[in-house]
Amino acid sequence: MKKKPVWSWMLYDFGNSAFATTIMAAVLPVFYYDVAAKGVQESLAASYWGYSQSLAVLVVAILAPILGAISDYSAAKKRFLMFFAYMGMLATVLLAFVGEGDYIFASALLIIGTIGFSSANVFYDAFLPELANEKEIDLVSAAGFTLGYVGGGILLAVNLLMILKYEWFGLPNTLAGTKLAFVSVGVWWFVFSLPLVKNMVEEKKSQPKHERSYASIGFQRLGRTWKELRHFKQLLIFLLAFWLYNDGISTIIKMATIYGRDIGIDSTSLITALLITQIVGIPCTFFFGWLAGKITAKRALIFSLFMYLAIVVLGYFMTSALHFYLLAVCVGFVQGGSQSLSRSIFGRMVPGDRHAEFFGFYGISSKFAAIFGPFVFALVGQLTGSSRLGILSLVVFFGAGIFLLYRLDIDKGIEQANNHTKVEDHPIARS
Repeated sequence: MKKKPVWSWMLYDFGNSAFATTIMAAVLPVFYYDVAAKGVQESLAASYWGYSQSLAVLVVAILAPILGAISDYSAAKKRFLMFFAYMGMLATVLLAFVGEGDYIFASALLIIGTIGFSSANVFYDAFLPELANEKEIDLVSAAGFTLGYVGGGILLAVNLLMILKYEWFGLPNTLAGTKLAFVSVGVWWFVFSLPLVKNMVEEKKSQPKHERSYASIGFQRLGRTWKELRHFKQLLIFLLAFWLYNDGISTIIKMATIYGRDIGIDSTSLITALLITQIVGIPCTFFFGWLAGKITAKRALIFSLFMYLAIVVLGYFMTSALHFYLLAVCVGFVQGGSQSLSRSIFGRMVPGDRHAEFFGFYGISSKFAAIFGPFVFALVGQLTGSSRLGILSLVVFFGAGIFLLYRLDIDKGIEQANNHTKVEDHPIARS
């Protein structure tokens, strides 16, 4: 294991997870509901947030496999990673300039920030198989998520103090504390990306000369990869399962806070509950890495998804802040474990010479999946005036994902990846 690059890789997760916690999950949803969408009908405010999330991930879903293919071809994963990371950092800082009624501006910055955050993660994830071997990959993946929980949790705690105890920071009111929290996320993300910039050395690859643009090459490789998926049956089964259950997970992450606000839970309780999720997630993510070594990664993942089914049912009946706290504990227990195991299972079944390209497909699976959950949530809320029924739709996504995972043979998937021989003289190589 390459210790310095691995730690640098994990510290990036430590930094960028603040976007996932403060911006996507905790502070911005409440700010959007109470400030940016002020004057908008309450149920529509939640719907507009859901539509914004869906539009953002739709753009990312279209870009992810293309960017993955281009980064493999050009051996420029780090360069692409940092370009999109800087985009996300800038959009996050600019949220401080959103005022009352500026929900369109807030939605635009959310979309740009999410594109930056998620696109950068395509390249970030693609480094994992280069950093850890087959025996280490579960542990390294889990460690990255765990450090992400720590980083996201620390800054979320500070952000909560900025909002509740704004006078400690010399600020005039809660609104100023919220806006300073947005700026702090961009700065935090930037600072902890610096070790990756300095220490991550991408594997050198000899690249043939080409006359086409990278975009053209990316589209052609994308088409080739779609066709080649039929040779990786187990990988395809996993992608379909991941697409389904990740829809449920991403919807819970992105919509939980604004759902809680819509049913009357106060903003302080909502943000505090998200902090509880981060704290619980720190040891529990490592727990799932350990559990995978005892009962296999597949069984540990399925166990986490059954817990998500229970969370969905309990969420439908939720009525108080106490209920939200209990659900936050449950989500913290499984969230990091399910995500880290998904990433490491996929990484095992990817051909060794196509990491970024296939992680682009991993990205498109997760991003396209993330479109439908928030969209259904938003549509149901707009049509019925209540978002509770939208929660129940997640049962279908988790149930179908579990059904497919039971039919997944990871060992056979690894064998299919190892037996894959890359055709060197394909049309793109001659470009």
